[in-house]
Amino acid sequence: MKNNRIFLALLLSLALTLAGSGCVSQGEGAGEGESVDEQVENEVSNIRANPVTPWNPEPTEPVIDPTAYIHPQAAVIGDVTIGASVMVSPMASVRSDEGMPIFVGDETNIQDGVVLHALETIDEEGEPVEKNLVEVDGKKYAVYVGERVSLAHQSQIHGPAYVGNDTFIGMQALVFKANVGDNCVLEPKSGAIGVTIPDGRYIPAGTVVTSQAEADKLPEVTDDYAYRHTNEAVVYVNINLAAGYNA
Repeated sequence: MKNNRIFLALLLSLALTLAGSGCVSQGEGAGEGESVDEQVENEVSNIRANPVTPWNPEPTEPVIDPTAYIHPQAAVIGDVTIGASVMVSPMASVRSDEGMPIFVGDETNIQDGVVLHALETIDEEGEPVEKNLVEVDGKKYAVYVGERVSLAHQSQIHGPAYVGNDTFIGMQALVFKANVGDNCVLEPKSGAIGVTIPDGRYIPAGTVVTSQAEADKLPEVTDDYAYRHTNEAVVYVNINLAAGYNA
């Protein structure tokens, strides 16, 4: 029994060592001419290409601005673009392996436990699944998140989805098959499903909006709204966190 415990402890130690060795590297797996260390690093990397699948035969590496910070315990996979000064916190998952691409604009923050994922955007014949895409400036995305957006702890943006600039998505909030405009607030545990949220509106905590009629009647973000300036403060903090971690 004692020997079993020692063996398990050694295995755990080895796993942690291997995980640490590839925490911020990019790679598609073992390749010709790679050393054993490089192969292990690629296999455990938290920043990597999507796997080859019937609907996507080409692996694509994330494109990450050098001023962004990806925590070693976050995952960024596949056809993902991450802009300048973006902060991606521990246990966040930005996974473009089913729906793609995913775009995250400058100075946005992706906090602890946040998920960005999407429904399939290419079928097995290689044709786009248009209903699962959003169009921005003539380009199509599975998920598009604009600039200076805060995705607070454990929120989920599941494509097809669009989130406009300067918007705050609160803790455990959900955006699915929805467009959320600029300068909006989704308070904690709220949701937008299958709707378009006009610019400058907020969804009260715990409210899930599932019809356009409800979305059109949402209250406006006024000067006396309690969370009017929350996003500005959160963005400021996370820009500086990204810079600090990268220093």
